[in-house]
Amino acid sequence: MNVHTSLHSVVFVSILFLVASFSSVYYAGVQASFQQMDPYEYHSYDSMTALLQSWAVNHSDIMKLTSIGRTYEGRDIWLVKLSNNLEDNEDEPAVLLMGAHHGNELPSYESLIFFIDYVLHAYSTGNVDNDGDGTLNEDMFDGRDNDGDGLVDEDPSEDRIISLVNDREIYIIPMVNPDGVEYGWRKNRAPNYGSFGTADEITSYGVDLNRNYDFCWYLPYVLPLNYMLPFLLSDTSWNYRGEYPFSENETQAVRDFVLQHKNIKISLSYHSYSEVILFPWTHTSMDAPDENLFLSVGENMSKIDGYELLIHGWGSSREYLIPRFAGTIGTSENWLYGTQGILSFTMELCKTRAPTNPDVVLDYCMKHVGVNLYVTERSASIETKIQI
Repeated sequence: MNVHTSLHSVVFVSILFLVASFSSVYYAGVQASFQQMDPYEYHSYDSMTALLQSWAVNHSDIMKLTSIGRTYEGRDIWLVKLSNNLEDNEDEPAVLLMGAHHGNELPSYESLIFFIDYVLHAYSTGNVDNDGDGTLNEDMFDGRDNDGDGLVDEDPSEDRIISLVNDREIYIIPMVNPDGVEYGWRKNRAPNYGSFGTADEITSYGVDLNRNYDFCWYLPYVLPLNYMLPFLLSDTSWNYRGEYPFSENETQAVRDFVLQHKNIKISLSYHSYSEVILFPWTHTSMDAPDENLFLSVGENMSKIDGYELLIHGWGSSREYLIPRFAGTIGTSENWLYGTQGILSFTMELCKTRAPTNPDVVLDYCMKHVGVNLYVTERSASIETKIQI
């Protein structure tokens, strides 16, 4: 589903103004505003760009907006940096949050837009008694009822957010694939000239960007049935992976940015749907070298959002992320971890591709504020076994 509206920016800003207020009726106010929107409408690329540019001006002390590349259709691939030192690449631990590798997975970027706004206003506002009970910050974002009042995460700590912005670097690419978002489909919009680029005329459009990263790229030629090679090679397939690794502007932009920022410790790539958390390897059910670390971080994320952590590997007590004789080649997670040593996860939001129920949208946005803060906090203690 592709939902766009020229009025959306005005409506969404009014919603997020309630977030910015952090008043004693914070949760009630945001909930009421979402309920007035029936159905919820997602940002377009243009409305997102306008918001990001406005925030970069109004919060220039902690937010910087840059383009890390341009798509085939000429759209900027926006990168948001949240830090109290925007001009220098410090040695502080960093996280990378990404959305919309697949253009039709609208919650993947919407949750990140919400997160950016939340952090900006929490940082600038400071501590507020969100639930009006006379106590500050007694129920932080962690998926638990810390104060025993029957409510969960109703008085999060603004001090925590301020500390994380000051002591970490948070990098966010809300839309890796803005052309796909605008067109309303999974792939990007680059023209294909046959599966290997040898045709004289355009045969189709688009590459699945989350099959275009360079890790074990040639393995499907060795085991074609295991990795469903026909679906990867056919340029008309939704899973077409491109002519060669990093053939696309979008994946090149992500690659080049990551290679220039060696302090990135954790990455979350948001997708939709199914409410599960996944981690490498995506091409095999063998354990990753840092399996226990993945489990530790993944289980703590699961406690916050309630999503199922899919564990892969051999053994009767293990679940299979993928069928025994199948796997996914070319994912960002495999490349980020396997070549850069970044602890990388896929977060599959929601039970449907792009829900428009305002309560559902608010729920996944709020939960993943907590998830993003947790991984930012945890990044200081991440050391993987992958040798770079």
